[in-house]
Amino acid sequence: MKYHSVFDIIGPIMVGPSSSHTAGAARISKIARGLFGKQPKKATITLYGSFAKTYQGHGTDVAIVGGLLDFDTNDRRIIDSKVIAKDMGIDIKFVISDEETDHPNTARIFLEDENDQFEIVGVSVGGGKVKITEINGFKIRFSGNSPFMLVIHEDRFGVIASIANVLGLYKINIGYMEVARKEKGSLALMVMETDQPVDNKVIQDIKNLPYVKRVAILKIS
Repeated sequence: MKYHSVFDIIGPIMVGPSSSHTAGAARISKIARGLFGKQPKKATITLYGSFAKTYQGHGTDVAIVGGLLDFDTNDRRIIDSKVIAKDMGIDIKFVISDEETDHPNTARIFLEDENDQFEIVGVSVGGGKVKITEINGFKIRFSGNSPFMLVIHEDRFGVIASIANVLGLYKINIGYMEVARKEKGSLALMVMETDQPVDNKVIQDIKNLPYVKRVAILKIS
C-alpha cells in the first residue's frame, strides 16, 4: 500500500479513536450503501479478526452503521448512529466470526430491502484507506478510495468492448479496470475507475446496452 503524504498515514478527519477501526470501517459501509443505491431496510454485518475483537471499544460498530446512513467519517452523528438507525426502522445485526481471513480488519456487509439484496466484503488497510475484495460473491481486489463504476452483465462476447465504446464516445478515460466472473458464460462483474466524471446520461447509455443487468456509480467524498 503506497502513501503519498504524512496525511495518508494520519488518516482522514474522523470521529473515533482509530483510522483503521473507525474511519476505514465507515468507508467500507458507505461504499456498500452507495452501491446498493438506497437506504437498506436490513443490514447484517459480519466482523472478522481485529474488527471482531475490538469493534465496540474502537467504535467500529457505530462507524459501520454511520456509513450505512451515508454519514461522512467526520460526522458527529456517527456516535449515535445505532440509535438513529433504530429510530429509522433499520434492522441492524452484528455477527462475530472466528473464521480466519487474509486481513484482520475485514467486514462483510449484507444489505437488503423488500426488492434487492447486496453484499460486499471490505478490508481497512490503515490510514482510513480500504480495499474491496468481494461484491455479490465476485472475488475482486480494488481500491475503494477513488470514484468508480460497477457493471454487472452477462458473460458474453463484446460486452466489455461495448461499455468501453460508450465511455470513449464521452471522452472518458479508464484509469483502472477489473473483471470477475463466477463461471464461464454466467454473470460477470466489471469495476472501473475513470479519470473523468461519469454522469447519469453515460450510466443510462450503458444500462441500455445488451446483456447489461446493473450499473452503479460511486463518488468518494
